[in-house]
Amino acid sequence: MEETLTVPPTAHSRSIVPTEDQSSTAGQPLRSGSKFSKASVIPPPVKPKAPHSGTNVYLMRRIIAEDAEWSLATVPLLTELCIQHIVKNFQNNPILKHLLPEHQRKVLSHLSPDLPLAITANLIDDESYWHRCCVQRWPVSHLGHHGSSWKRTFFERHLENLIKHFIPGTTDPAVILDLLPLCRSYVRRVHVDQFLPPVQLPSPPQSGDQSDSGSEGEMEELTMDHYQLGDLVAGLSQLEELDLVYGVKDCGMNFEWNLFLFTYRDCHSLAAAIKACRTLKIFRLTRSRVDDDKARILIRSLLDHPALEELDLSHNHIRDRGARAAAKLLNHSRLRVLNLANNQVRAPGAQSLAHALAHNTNLLALNLRLNCIEDEGGQALAHALQTNKCLTTLHLGGNELSEPTATLLSQVLSVNTALTSINLSCNHIGLDGGKQLLEGMSDNRTLLEFDLRLSGVAQESEYLIGQALCANREEARQRALNPSHFMSPLIAKGPENPVG
Repeated sequence: MEETLTVPPTAHSRSIVPTEDQSSTAGQPLRSGSKFSKASVIPPPVKPKAPHSGTNVYLMRRIIAEDAEWSLATVPLLTELCIQHIVKNFQNNPILKHLLPEHQRKVLSHLSPDLPLAITANLIDDESYWHRCCVQRWPVSHLGHHGSSWKRTFFERHLENLIKHFIPGTTDPAVILDLLPLCRSYVRRVHVDQFLPPVQLPSPPQSGDQSDSGSEGEMEELTMDHYQLGDLVAGLSQLEELDLVYGVKDCGMNFEWNLFLFTYRDCHSLAAAIKACRTLKIFRLTRSRVDDDKARILIRSLLDHPALEELDLSHNHIRDRGARAAAKLLNHSRLRVLNLANNQVRAPGAQSLAHALAHNTNLLALNLRLNCIEDEGGQALAHALQTNKCLTTLHLGGNELSEPTATLLSQVLSVNTALTSINLSCNHIGLDGGKQLLEGMSDNRTLLEFDLRLSGVAQESEYLIGQALCANREEARQRALNPSHFMSPLIAKGPENPVG
């Protein structure tokens, strides 16, 4: 009797093609469970039995259809297909707010960072998307400088790049103005360290030697105005910090003094802009060759400003007249930090600041390093600190101070309880001045930092002052950990109960 083989019913049974010997079944579909000759069937691959196995292994053959489009991949879910369609057509039909949160996250994770800002600015708040936008343009970003927000980081840096590469008379102002409605709610800080001047045609050669001083820039000041910030500042309703440097970076062999010229038109335009910005808290204008006249124009616009807390005009050309204007500002504002480092302030300017400081109740930090106030200005400031109760940080490094100033400062250390940091480095305090300061430190419990490097103080005096500072820091730490222990006895005891 001829042996027959029964084929188990499978999903791929229809792909078996009958042989020539199967004339009785040729042209007919092979049904599940049909019988035919064992010799006419292609033998299936035999799976070897496991060693020492006494059980039979059920053999099953897998037949792949000869179809070029056949795929074992699972058909995507309808949700995934919809998300792919939304991502693909997001620029023309931005659908996001109506989706479920988990679907929104999937859409945002697949969106391109190159989408127009007109679509994404006010629609997308997801930080991961703006993080990808930032990383694509800037490999390194200091998130702490931008409120720990990637969206704010992107818009502030994007706006700064537009301003830094703006060429007056060449670049269309609409490039910046069209961005303001999109970023007005996110930009709080603008830091621009370059302002490009207008393109100048080559001037005809002149007879005589050309000076390499700043007078060349002064002659061409009228034609070197930079981008005017009035419309920009007016369009940023949340602006709190403005940090500017009028100059050109990486100019190389094309250096000219007029590339670093802060013109009078620039000054008047900037003064009007900061006066109108009622939310401005921090204003910095450094390394811009600001002189007395321009400093007075700027400071006049800041008088009685409702929000300004910090003014930084360091690394400029400000002299005593500019310092007197800053002194007037101290008592006509809420200023808490004033930085006039690396200018040309001398004793008269320091005396004006001291007079204002004696009656001031807001200023916390004053930086006059790298000026030349000498002992006359240093003593005036020391007298003011005997009555001032709010200043905590004073920097007088590199001001040609000597022993007379140190003597008065030692008296200040005995009575002043507000100062926590003093810097007298790079002066001429001397051995006797160091002993005077050490004597003053013996009665001080609040000073935490005292920089006397390169001031001629004896090593022993400097060491003992350092030990006193360590004791003050430890006491301050204990006070922060257990404030009730350091309360006044009357406060700790509380009011006595009245006798009935």
